Amino acid sequence: MARERSLLVSALLDRQTELHAEWMAELRSAGSQRDARISDADLNLQTGELLRLLSDALSRNEASNVKAPEWKAVRGYLDEISRSRVLQGFEAHQTATFIFSLKKPIFARLRDAAGNNTDLLASQTWAATELLDQLGLHTMKAYEKSREEVINRQQEELLELSTPVIKVWEGVLALPMIGTLDSARTQIVMESLLQRIVETGSAIAIIDITGVPTVDTVVAQHLLKTVTAIRLMGADCIISGIRPQIAQTIVHLGIDLHGVLTKANLADALSVALKRSGFNVSRGASAVDAATALGAGHGANGSATDVLPAARRASSASHAAAGA
Repeated sequence: MARERSLLVSALLDRQTELHAEWMAELRSAGSQRDARISDADLNLQTGELLRLLSDALSRNEASNVKAPEWKAVRGYLDEISRSRVLQGFEAHQTATFIFSLKKPIFARLRDAAGNNTDLLASQTWAATELLDQLGLHTMKAYEKSREEVINRQQEELLELSTPVIKVWEGVLALPMIGTLDSARTQIVMESLLQRIVETGSAIAIIDITGVPTVDTVVAQHLLKTVTAIRLMGADCIISGIRPQIAQTIVHLGIDLHGVLTKANLADALSVALKRSGFNVSRGASAVDAATALGAGHGANGSATDVLPAARRASSASHAAAGA
């Protein structure tokens, strides 16, 4: 076994510059040269550094157990490469190819070193396969872990973006919600809304659920918890967007919304919020004047075109008076 292990080490240590070139050739044939996400120079640096770390690990511990302490640097570098591949948008099989493309150059060296000794060649090939497969599996695990971290972070960012807290008036906040409401999202909603209440000193918060497709017992409980938290902050809460179907569902489920002010739409909720804040909303004078003028322009037959002849007669009369 010592001879077999030393033969594998020799395959990686001897003529390493040539092995590096052969590995790069395999990667280029796999399409790396046509991929704009990583330059040939960066790929050359990564493969060269990994070969150096592999050689160092095997020279200190010829055992092919990549979980050994001597392989810590190799594992860390593979983690770094996998993380960069995720951020660059590489797929899983493309990341795995980075490691498995090293098999062909190593197998060729083992075949030349073993000569006619088929037993030695078989054992050497198996040892190399076992080592590279372990490295490949570790790379894929690191890739999946990094991808899950990216996905989780993106989901958190999307949840924050999907729950915008809007200041619609002085002292009035609105939170339009779209999509399914679950425990995780409710927590983000509650934190964002309470934080904005503190920042703006608002006394009223409107939660609009027009975009929430269904309301069940769980969703209703989440809403009640949010309302309770808002009240503990010293503010009032109005829930709007209670459509007929949702109202029937709430009644059918026996959900008690006693003490919670609800409105059919956001406009009604905003009107109540403004009244509670002491604002009086009315039509502007210009709008009333325009409506009155339009009504006066309509003659007995209801035609708006009668306004033009009247205007022309008034203009002619003024010119005649000026001439006199």
